[in-house]
Amino acid sequence: MCGIVGGVLTSALAPAKLDEALRRLHHRGPDSTGRWISPQGNWFLGHTRLSIIGLNNGEQPLASADGSVQMVVNGEFYGYRKIRDQLRGQGVSFSTESDSEIALHLYLRDGMNLCQHLRGEFAAVIADRRNNVMMGIRDRFGIKPLFYCVRQGNVYFASEIKSLLALGVPSRWNSNAVLQEAYMFRPHADTLFDGIHTVPPGHYAIAHRGEVAIYPYWDQVFPSAESLSRDPRTDAEVVAGFREVLDDAVRERLVADVEVASYLSGGIDSCAVLGLAQQHMSKPIRAYTLTFEDDLYDESSLARQQAELSGAQFNPIPVTTRALADSYSEAVWHAETPFVNGHGVAKYLLSRAVRDAGIKVVFTGEGADEMLGGYPPFRRDVLLYNSESQDPATVARLLAEMTESNAAVRGLLTSDAEPPALLETVKRRLGWVPSWIEVFASLGERTAGLFSERMLESVVGMNPYEVALSRLPVANRLSGVDPLNQALYLWSRVQLPNFILTFLSDRMEMAHSIEGRVPFLDHKVAEFSAGIPIPMKIRGMREKHVLREASKDLIIDAVYNREKHPFTTPPVRVGGGDAMLELMGDTFASTALDAQPIFDPSKVRAVYDAFPDSHPDTRMALDGLLNRVLSMTLMHDRFGMSA
Repeated sequence: MCGIVGGVLTSALAPAKLDEALRRLHHRGPDSTGRWISPQGNWFLGHTRLSIIGLNNGEQPLASADGSVQMVVNGEFYGYRKIRDQLRGQGVSFSTESDSEIALHLYLRDGMNLCQHLRGEFAAVIADRRNNVMMGIRDRFGIKPLFYCVRQGNVYFASEIKSLLALGVPSRWNSNAVLQEAYMFRPHADTLFDGIHTVPPGHYAIAHRGEVAIYPYWDQVFPSAESLSRDPRTDAEVVAGFREVLDDAVRERLVADVEVASYLSGGIDSCAVLGLAQQHMSKPIRAYTLTFEDDLYDESSLARQQAELSGAQFNPIPVTTRALADSYSEAVWHAETPFVNGHGVAKYLLSRAVRDAGIKVVFTGEGADEMLGGYPPFRRDVLLYNSESQDPATVARLLAEMTESNAAVRGLLTSDAEPPALLETVKRRLGWVPSWIEVFASLGERTAGLFSERMLESVVGMNPYEVALSRLPVANRLSGVDPLNQALYLWSRVQLPNFILTFLSDRMEMAHSIEGRVPFLDHKVAEFSAGIPIPMKIRGMREKHVLREASKDLIIDAVYNREKHPFTTPPVRVGGGDAMLELMGDTFASTALDAQPIFDPSKVRAVYDAFPDSHPDTRMALDGLLNRVLSMTLMHDRFGMSA
């Protein structure tokens, strides 16, 4: 994995600016740095390299024989050896052993149709002076970040926003995106920084004459509810098919010229990946597990048992509230987006420990919940909206059991609050409201309740759901599709790239030069998963049923039978000298809170002061709200943002 930057300007670039932009990406690629600037000085590419494949000769930018096409790549292309052999058979000469070079030659042969041949986690920028265009490509799920900005006729691309700021892009709040962020329904192409956008997952961008056009090359397609109900496969055939595609995705991700380790929790996702990966290895995989002082959130016992069963080497990484507080600001700097929990900071600390152990590559379990309906709101959707008729009394009982059974995330992924009127837009567009949208709407209402008058005036009359849904192909993708798959599609287009793959994946891993590999988000796994019948995803109250059956021989019984526990850190504690509570108190009492334009300081301080006397369940919900205010206050300060 690497850091990339590029641009097409109206005048020559000052080389010192490119140097600073690359310096801010050093953590993404500490092994080497490469630059290319056109003879006129107004085209440029930059690259910071984390060497994984082709250790000794994989420097970038990559260039065509005549130098008219230049490319920088961040990520991994799986199955690259087969493609390289095919290209060599067609007369192509390679100058490196890196997997990245196949993208250059595929582009020279197929143009932007190269995207169809690429498999993996990646982002790339191509400078094609033959056609006077610069292009940015992002992988199908947005695992690797890629941002762009158009300003005064100049177009910039970069792996991280901080690199764009180094090139001279101003650091200003995007108030519309702030409102959307509050409801956790931010359009996939928008950021909290005014004028800075993401290349959406599964899309490429073409910059020409100071303008950028966005084009899709892939999207997840779900079959209709009717066709799913007529699926002729037996359960055993579905399970075998899923095992095959997942195992292939894991096996491909073992290809590296360095050691591949694994993150491991007590959840089925990482346990299954570890079990599959270890079967292909002749020596124990090093597995790393976060541990917490609060037993309700600590999964180390399960992880240890799983490591023993798999034959892996178990490595616990203790995380205290003091460690979370001490690293919180730095984690926000790397995430470039707000937190609602300390889990992003915990992943930051985990990645630091793995780097210190001399590791560059790890397996992660993200994506299984998106493919197979893992989160509690998805189970609620099946109970309430599945096309099959269900006994109301049974539904009510199961809903109550679901709420009571998962105390660790009660108030975070479930809500009893009255849905806000804004959700009528969702109901009108979809015909119903997915449960996860309802849950985050409650957090949105609480967040908006703390907005300053200036912030409220800037977004008066705006409906965040209308804005986001208008940017998604809802009619084309969701018409006639089962409610669960509708909810999964929307989550994967909104939550996954903007939140989960940011502060729980790439940004926290690459903060310490760690490459995360995500087999559940292999597009072949995703395409198979889209066609899995609903009862094989959620059966009764058992989520990810197909994964449980497909990995049953690889995982311990306790994991096989365990309900989904979303990864979170313990909420702040009252009365125990909690370091996170102290960080919040110090920040909210400081001038930093007064300086930011988003929240009314007096409202924030009132919520914080009332926090200790709140009901425990209320405190869990307020913990997310206070984390959001804390992280945005730190963002304002760290990035020198203006209103």
